[in-house]
Amino acid sequence: MKRIAIDMDEVVADAHLRFAEWYTRDYGTQFTPEQLHAHTFEDLIDPVHRGISKKYVFHDDFFKDLAVIPGCKEVIKDLHEKYEIFFTTAAMEFPNSLLPKLAWLGEHFPYISWTNIVFCGDKSIINADYLIDDNVKHFKRFIGQGILFTAAHNHHVEWDVRVNNWQEIRAMLL
Repeated sequence: MKRIAIDMDEVVADAHLRFAEWYTRDYGTQFTPEQLHAHTFEDLIDPVHRGISKKYVFHDDFFKDLAVIPGCKEVIKDLHEKYEIFFTTAAMEFPNSLLPKLAWLGEHFPYISWTNIVFCGDKSIINADYLIDDNVKHFKRFIGQGILFTAAHNHHVEWDVRVNNWQEIRAMLL
């Protein structure tokens, strides 16, 4: 059975939206879905607040109950019938995210065993046929095929295999 490694943030869990929610809570600025899709969080906020995203991600509740990226639950359920699925997240940079991410995965993907959840730093250690991720840096030494999942911060990035949503992943892999 082939293996698919799937990143969390901006692939199945909407951390970008959480940045916007917390910024709205703290500073009152509202963002449209179009703005959030087209721009990074740092590009949208007042320049005086640059760097606030670093403050947010180190908060214990940041990764708790993130919104689910549309379509991922259904497609991953179907992929699970044909592939061995691993969730691989570079969570070591934000150690406070480990327990909330584990709980989030358990809630939304209860059929994925804890043995198939990998908290790491360098994803090149992952032995899989495909890696679906929003950051091409994780593909550099990865031995399988990197599939770039479009996110606000990577519109300008060149990569041969790119998907814009989970329906495109369905078409590619099922």
